[in-house]
Amino acid sequence: MTQPDYGNLIPRQIVEELSRYIVGQNDAKRMVAIALRNRWRRQRLPPELKDEVAPKNIIMIGPTGVGKTEISRRLARLAAAPFIKVEASKYTEVGYVGRDVESMIRDLVDIAVNMVRAEHGASVREKAAHLAEERLLDLLLPPPSSTPTGIFSGTAMPSPSESYDQSREKLRQQLRSGALAERSVTMEVKGRPMPNVGVISGGGMEEIEANMREMLSNLMAAGQKKSRKMKVPEALALLNQEEAQKLIDMDEVVKEAVHRTENSGIVFIDEIDKIASRDSGHGPDVSRAGVQRDLLPIVEGSTVNTKYGMVKTDHILFIAAGAFHIAKPSDLIPELQGRFPIRVELTPLGKDDFVRILTEPQNALCRQYVALMATEGIDLHFTPDGIEEIAATAVRINDQSENIGTRRLFTIMERLLDTVSFDAPEMTEKKVTVDAAYVQTRMRDLMSDQDFSRFIL
Repeated sequence: MTQPDYGNLIPRQIVEELSRYIVGQNDAKRMVAIALRNRWRRQRLPPELKDEVAPKNIIMIGPTGVGKTEISRRLARLAAAPFIKVEASKYTEVGYVGRDVESMIRDLVDIAVNMVRAEHGASVREKAAHLAEERLLDLLLPPPSSTPTGIFSGTAMPSPSESYDQSREKLRQQLRSGALAERSVTMEVKGRPMPNVGVISGGGMEEIEANMREMLSNLMAAGQKKSRKMKVPEALALLNQEEAQKLIDMDEVVKEAVHRTENSGIVFIDEIDKIASRDSGHGPDVSRAGVQRDLLPIVEGSTVNTKYGMVKTDHILFIAAGAFHIAKPSDLIPELQGRFPIRVELTPLGKDDFVRILTEPQNALCRQYVALMATEGIDLHFTPDGIEEIAATAVRINDQSENIGTRRLFTIMERLLDTVSFDAPEMTEKKVTVDAAYVQTRMRDLMSDQDFSRFIL
């Protein structure tokens, strides 16, 4: 059984990897690094103790745009673990119309199956490509016992003096060199799958609906094949996909995906503060408490029925997050609080943090815009004082309106460079320097208007 290979990363290295994309928030990085390393440690315990070690679920507390989601997503990518981000406010308790909390586990297993299928597909890619090429050559140049009439349009049949094998190899070289890219071939393809339409509505019916949709789709697609004429590259890609599917053992894929979900899955539950009940009164708080009660067995460890079989949630890592501006973590029901023993507070971002976010990470905003404009031949350059001014502007707007953290930089950068982005294909001056004066000029109208929300949200 293949396991994500993150054992060679010690917690310090995990923090360093996360810091390549996320500025600051070292406490949160340390907590998730420890959680990830504990999974590696658990895999090396004796069987009698292995199942007793429960994951230490985490609650991240902090305003929007400070890196809560990004830390979790990067952690999952680093561990090659199935990951899903859900919003607690989208779920309803059993008995109400809406999604039930168990659907997050079903979605997580779907993600794991797609992940493992892609990995298995990569391992058989070379063999699938060879088989697809052979099938395409059979269509282009049928064996002597087959009737070639109408199979390959626009290509003369080999001369009688050429042997079939020689002609096939010559055609193979033409195919690989791209000489047949404009030629057409007729082949049988499967009918289109059933449109993704709702079958049943109502709370708790997602799994039944998915099963019925799959059953109806299989019934409608069964036996539905039609001849279709297409270009050679398109036919080769389609045949490649079909051969890869034949080579992949889906039973093994599902088995491995379920195992990986149960032992390495990460569920990020955002906006958990939105379902915190501040009292036991009436109204929507009752529904919020109901969602917490439904969520409790999933986080504690239970078995969820999915279309791939039963999935245990005992060792799935749950990371919850919320701003907790109004509610507090203590407003969650006590049982749920107990299942999130680790709490870490993420700090609001200041000017220095914004400067680092603009320049340091591998996916830094300044690097992104420089690369984007370079595709148009524009030499975009950010000066140090220009970056300082962008960061200072973000801080001022966050202070005077809603604080949306790092996301403020996205809106400011778009407004700052909207003229360049629009005129780039027609610009004769190919060098653009963004300095403090440029930023102040472009943002003057915005900063002079007190109603910031009309311009930047």
